[in-house]
Amino acid sequence: MVREEKIRAVEELKQMLESYRVIGLVDMFKMPAKQLQEIRKEVRGEALIKVVKKSLLKLAIEKANRENLKELEKHMPQQPAIVLTNLDAFKFYKKISQIKSKAPAKAGDIAPRDILIKAGPTNLMPGPVISEFSKAGIPAGVEQGRIAIKKNVVAAKKGEKISEVLANILRKLGIEPIEISLKVVAIYSDGKIYPKETLELVNIYPEKIKEAFSRALSLSIGICYPTKENIKFLIGKAFNIAKNLQNLIKKT
Repeated sequence: MVREEKIRAVEELKQMLESYRVIGLVDMFKMPAKQLQEIRKEVRGEALIKVVKKSLLKLAIEKANRENLKELEKHMPQQPAIVLTNLDAFKFYKKISQIKSKAPAKAGDIAPRDILIKAGPTNLMPGPVISEFSKAGIPAGVEQGRIAIKKNVVAAKKGEKISEVLANILRKLGIEPIEISLKVVAIYSDGKIYPKETLELVNIYPEKIKEAFSRALSLSIGICYPTKENIKFLIGKAFNIAKNLQNLIKKT
């Protein structure tokens, strides 16, 4: 890139950084182009995703007239991209973190969930591939001139490493078990920097609140402290105690 092109690119980035309320910093390491395009389609009209050179982004950040924006450099990955939006930072992170694009498995990938291969015919012709099914522990045979899976089988459990043989079979069967999403490492909004650990609270808190409510409800029932949320349970508890007491009196 010649000097004039570099100056124009930095100025364009600077204007972008000054034009949007929220700036997300994304790690593009191992992000396939196809999946990136699919994610772009999902956020079209709400956010702009731009892959940038690290050196140019640093220069643009230094030149941009935004309070505390330079702090974003501390979270800069080797292969960055930026996401520009005017949505609330946490609402946007929740939305973007839920957008997942499917991709074929590669040898060494970790299964995000149990990978089930269902019984039935395939479009694969008989041949050496049958031995690959056998190596992967997938029962297969030939039916009507095509390879058929004899029974449902979990080829890999959640958290297990996917072997090269299994990855090849999944690709041939058209099964894409890997889920890819944007790796947002930090978000700048109104002069504040929110790292991924903080942003992730929007996904964690709802479950934490449900867990806290469940524990509080159990405690209030256990100590017989009446509230509008537990009164039905307390009445039921009192009824059962009275019934058991009545049965005990009858026996005596």
